[in-house]
Amino acid sequence: MKNNLYSKLSFAVIGAGSGGKAIAGYLALKGYTVNLYNRSIERIKDIKQKGYINLTGCFEGRGPLNLVTNNIERAIKNVDVIMVVLPASAHKFVANKIAPIVTSNQYIVLNPGRTGGALEFKNIISKHNPIKEVCIVEAQTLLFACRELHDVNVKIFGKKNEVKVSALPAIKTNEFIGRINKVFPEFTASKNVLETSFNNIGAMLHPIPTILNCGRIENTHGSFQYYIDGVTPSIASVIEQADYERLMIARKLKVKAISLKEWLSYTYDAHGKTLCEALMNTHGYHGISAPPNMQTRYVFEDVPQSLVPISDMGKHLCINTPTIDSIIQLASIIHNTDYFKYGRKIADMGLDRLSTVDEIIDYVITGQIDTSEEGVVA
Repeated sequence: MKNNLYSKLSFAVIGAGSGGKAIAGYLALKGYTVNLYNRSIERIKDIKQKGYINLTGCFEGRGPLNLVTNNIERAIKNVDVIMVVLPASAHKFVANKIAPIVTSNQYIVLNPGRTGGALEFKNIISKHNPIKEVCIVEAQTLLFACRELHDVNVKIFGKKNEVKVSALPAIKTNEFIGRINKVFPEFTASKNVLETSFNNIGAMLHPIPTILNCGRIENTHGSFQYYIDGVTPSIASVIEQADYERLMIARKLKVKAISLKEWLSYTYDAHGKTLCEALMNTHGYHGISAPPNMQTRYVFEDVPQSLVPISDMGKHLCINTPTIDSIIQLASIIHNTDYFKYGRKIADMGLDRLSTVDEIIDYVITGQIDTSEEGVVA
């Protein structure tokens, strides 16, 4: 890790799925030092053997990697930025693994954090060491629309024009943006991690069409375009109602939230009179297939780590979320798992001890929490 604020950044990418391979390959292609970590050596054995990731689609070329390993301590040692690109259900594992070894000079970036990811991550690290100051950055969404192909190959279908990010604490957001701007100019400052969490568009776009297309997915093994064919006017109506519930919670938390349709407009320059039309006009979504079965991260990640924390925050704020709750219930039945019980909760984020919205906001800005009083949010 370099002391010079203006020196070229070095990266550890945690996770070698589609997103992790895309980010690692992209960074390496741009000439940055990149270490790639994955818990299973089997997934990265071809990359380790060849020493690079091959990009196709929007970006073409080989990105040579500095280190490919299943040793997380080696992966993050002396790097400036730790890019966590994993299903949010793995955040607990990573947070517990790196808590003893991460330093206050390193940035931890959750790509994305889903809902409450940075809050949960910080809460875990604080339990290991209450006085360790860490900067955890939460991205609202993944920069790329991508799919891994085979061995060392990944295809990037599209790159978003803008990805909102915020640090926890928010007082460090501008510092991070200043450091990362040359690498990811698409990263722009958000107000705080409540804003990135409750502008979690994946919570709307991933689990709802999957659950409502479950019969089609199982009958065709996902052989249809997920966004283009899978979102019909009726399904779009359900998405928009769930989106309304999300927006109500965000407004109660005093953060700027935009609708899914507005997000498609500024992120992909995709416009339409209806949500369906806007999705049809999202070029980055063309060619993306539906999941081949219902054992997909669109359910096992996005329901417990995106929808459940929105629902739980709604309860905390006395806001009803019947549409979101119905999707969680259907997912629980399909997977025979009580996602309401096992999903990310307010307590996991360390917010259950705060008695007012203003106290929650103060915590995400300063990173400090006053535990002298406990209560219910007013």
